[in-house]
Amino acid sequence: MVHRVSSNIQQVFRRFIRLPNRAKLEENGAGFQQLAGHLAFCKFQAIVDHKGRFLDVHVSFPGSVHDSRVLRCSPVYVHQLYPPQEWCLLGDGGYPCISEPLTLIPRFREPLRNPTQERFNARHSRARCVVERAFGILKTRWRSIFLKALEVKVDFVSEVIVDCLFLHSLCLRHGDILEPEDGKEVDVDDNCLVAAHDPAQQTGDAFRDRMAAAISVPEEQIPALREHDY
Repeated sequence: MVHRVSSNIQQVFRRFIRLPNRAKLEENGAGFQQLAGHLAFCKFQAIVDHKGRFLDVHVSFPGSVHDSRVLRCSPVYVHQLYPPQEWCLLGDGGYPCISEPLTLIPRFREPLRNPTQERFNARHSRARCVVERAFGILKTRWRSIFLKALEVKVDFVSEVIVDCLFLHSLCLRHGDILEPEDGKEVDVDDNCLVAAHDPAQQTGDAFRDRMAAAISVPEEQIPALREHDY
């Protein structure tokens, strides 16, 4: 019975967890701007909106695999599904700072060089707490699955996670809201495997510098800056 229900959920999964259309994208962008003065969001791998609702998930690797590898194997990355060119995702420190094939921006790594980078990181963290809270709520709802060893066959694990995400999204849609029990998710910025002297990382720093400079202007000018491709 469990497998039959799971199979049915797999067939209708994208009814509730799907990438937004243009109208919803504008709403998400406005929501993140209110949270932190940024544009939009990224972290199994998941993308959430400004209200902590799951938009996309990629479940196919064991927990020991680094975030950057999961990203590069995900359909969102491989097929350039999201976000559109003028938008960006915010990710934690396990992800690289890239502009192709999608725009993904983690925060600056320590040590920070100037107050502009400090301000950027502060706003980045304010926005990223949404995804931490989303995972906390998911764990609270399914504590018997996510807070202890999952006792199912290995080849069924990914289905179980997708099923939980689907049912969780269904509950949220119908107003069944929970509060996370265990506070914030563990921040993995200090465990990032990308070396600071890596040329790709230096390019990412330059890209972030432009973004940080953009949010250093007065708040009333930020909507105009969103029209540019940083």
